[in-house]
Amino acid sequence: MNDEHEHAHAHGSDPSNAECADFLERIVRLIDNELEPGDCTIVRAHIDSCSPCLERYDLQRTVKTLVARSCGETAPDDLRARVRVRIQEIQVELR
Repeated sequence: MNDEHEHAHAHGSDPSNAECADFLERIVRLIDNELEPGDCTIVRAHIDSCSPCLERYDLQRTVKTLVARSCGETAPDDLRARVRVRIQEIQVELR
């Protein structure tokens, strides 16, 4: 990595250059385990040297973890029953 790139990120600037824009997409693919092993190494090295990209990596990982956990939960039976009744009431009103 060149010194200009590392210097810009040392001051906490937003990753707006073309290289970081490419890494932002690759970070999501890294989290989803969709990168080849060699690409994983490159992305991890960039994240280690780029604070803004590391922050985005952490944010993306946190959001994906929360969404995955939320999708695995089931609503209590009484809530599900109330929702079904309300849906039926709305369907009757619309007819």
